[in-house]
Amino acid sequence: MADAVDAILAQWGRERPDLDVSAMGVVGRISRAQSLLGRELKEFFAARGLESWEFDVLATLRRHGAPYELTAGALLRAAMVTSGAITNRIDRMEAKGLVERVRDTGDRRSVRVRLAPRGLEIVDELVGLHAANEERLLAALSPAERGHLAAALRTLLESLGDTTLGSPPGER
Repeated sequence: MADAVDAILAQWGRERPDLDVSAMGVVGRISRAQSLLGRELKEFFAARGLESWEFDVLATLRRHGAPYELTAGALLRAAMVTSGAITNRIDRMEAKGLVERVRDTGDRRSVRVRLAPRGLEIVDELVGLHAANEERLLAALSPAERGHLAAALRTLLESLGDTTLGSPPGER
């Protein structure tokens, strides 16, 4: 079996046999997999009336536990977008009845973003379907292969400094 990256590596092997392009194979496959998986996830959520980023916000709030709220700043760090983008996203989600803004009782200058009842209902309904969809997307890998891939990617991410929730290193 061969994938599209094999064709690219073969071309480089023919044109520049003096170069070791094996790292290109790994990075290229990660990049292509991200693109293909992203497209699949976008289609999955679109079929359910959501954008992928909307599910990400709902899931972020839900997995933080009751009362399912975060400050806008904490949500910004978890969502890995600019402050202008997160404000726009919160506005759009609030208009759809998915989240609500509430004043922080400890700091009146601060606003918290909370799952609205409809948002909680949607995320609780979708998270199981999302997990099943991701299982489908990884069906070509055995449980052992998934474990090895997860471990290798964890090592790579740690080496790149990605060890905490929030913006990736270099984007902070």
